[in-house]
Amino acid sequence: MTAIPARLRRPALALAVLLAAVLAAGSLGFWQTSRAEAFEVGTWYNIESRHSGLVLGIRAASVDNGAELVHWDSNGSHDQQFRFIDAGGGYYRIQVRHSGKVLDVASGSTADGAKVQQWGDANSTNQQWRITESGGYATFVNRASGKALDVWEWSTTKGGRISQYTPTGAVNQQFELIPLDGTGRPANVDKLEGFAQGVTGGQGGTTVTVTTQADLERYAAASGAYTIKVAATINISPRGKEISVGSNKTVIGVGTSGQIVGGGFFLGAGTSNVIIRNLTIRDTLMADDDPGDDAYDYDGIQMDTASNVWIDHNRIYNMNDGLIDSRKDTTNLTVSWNELGPNNKSFGIGWTTNVTSRITIHHNWIHGTNQRNPSTDNVALAHLYNNYLQDVSGYGNYSRGSTKMVLENSYFDNVNDPYYPDATAQLRQSGSICVDCTGDRVTSGSAFNPSTYYSYTLDAASALPALLDTYAGPQSWLGV
Repeated sequence: MTAIPARLRRPALALAVLLAAVLAAGSLGFWQTSRAEAFEVGTWYNIESRHSGLVLGIRAASVDNGAELVHWDSNGSHDQQFRFIDAGGGYYRIQVRHSGKVLDVASGSTADGAKVQQWGDANSTNQQWRITESGGYATFVNRASGKALDVWEWSTTKGGRISQYTPTGAVNQQFELIPLDGTGRPANVDKLEGFAQGVTGGQGGTTVTVTTQADLERYAAASGAYTIKVAATINISPRGKEISVGSNKTVIGVGTSGQIVGGGFFLGAGTSNVIIRNLTIRDTLMADDDPGDDAYDYDGIQMDTASNVWIDHNRIYNMNDGLIDSRKDTTNLTVSWNELGPNNKSFGIGWTTNVTSRITIHHNWIHGTNQRNPSTDNVALAHLYNNYLQDVSGYGNYSRGSTKMVLENSYFDNVNDPYYPDATAQLRQSGSICVDCTGDRVTSGSAFNPSTYYSYTLDAASALPALLDTYAGPQSWLGV
């Protein structure tokens, strides 16, 4: 589209403003109709300017408060991806995918040309927008100022600023919402796969939000089904305490705000139907411990004969003992999309002579660790696929005792002894990649066929470093 000459812009806009005022007075609303028909809460969008053909994004992909909204060529980056969060009263917050922050009119200004930026989500009126549509194009009007999102001075230059201006209905205030393949995320990133299939956690029960240790402990141990949203950093006292979690619970972080510092979780015998998701669990490491981390049994998540458990999208690191310990016949467990490390011990499985456990471990990024990555002892069926192990000094995937392990399409980067069984275990491997690795890459036996038990999504091993760098660990879109 040819730009309007500068000498004609504001007079033309002034006429449009006058017309808009007249029509608004008659309640006609010549460009504002119903909410954009294609608009869905939770879906990620590119927002493309009708005027410039460029998409909205955050300058320099900054994650800082105050970073300016601009338009640029579409390049697939997460700073150009937005979703809408219901703020009530017909208004929505516009969240930026890469930072988790929302679009905000700087200082709550009501002036034409005021800066539009990203800022931490306070659900304030200068962060709320009414989304209306005309002919397939959306317009965004700020609740506090009544001004519309606007390509300032009709710029078509990459990096041109996006501001607010009195609503005119002009094409530089109209934007196309382009959905990014539904959610804009891999189809399997939010899906429960593996032996924990059917786990529902606190679904159907009471939902609570906690910000203190006392409330977290109270609801985690309560009878009945609870979804417990952790919306703050909770410092655990005494250091190393593992909070008991009862059956039928979901413990989930809100966005990236849920952190458990100086403690972890414990699931005891008989505990079942538990989901732990989207949390950062960290920092029980003790400076005075021995090299084996044996004096203080402070785990991130410890399970002793629990069943039907899903551990998903957490980051766990700097724990004094294991990041995850699945012990004493814990079964029907899926561990997925977590970032584990740095630490000495990553993920230990066993402490039993029985061979009954069924465990799925997939799409985890394990890095900066030494031992137990995992060490898998006496597991009847162990399915490991699409894991990314990086900078592992001790050993990688170890099949022990009577374990039958299937290893598929994983990526090992600078790992010593990437995978091997002991003399009595089985390990079948296919599709994995080893880069700069040393030591054992050994298989033995036919193990089992995972697809007999469930369907699952198998990504190419070569895609894992980029995929898990983006999607492993807590995500801003989870627990909202």
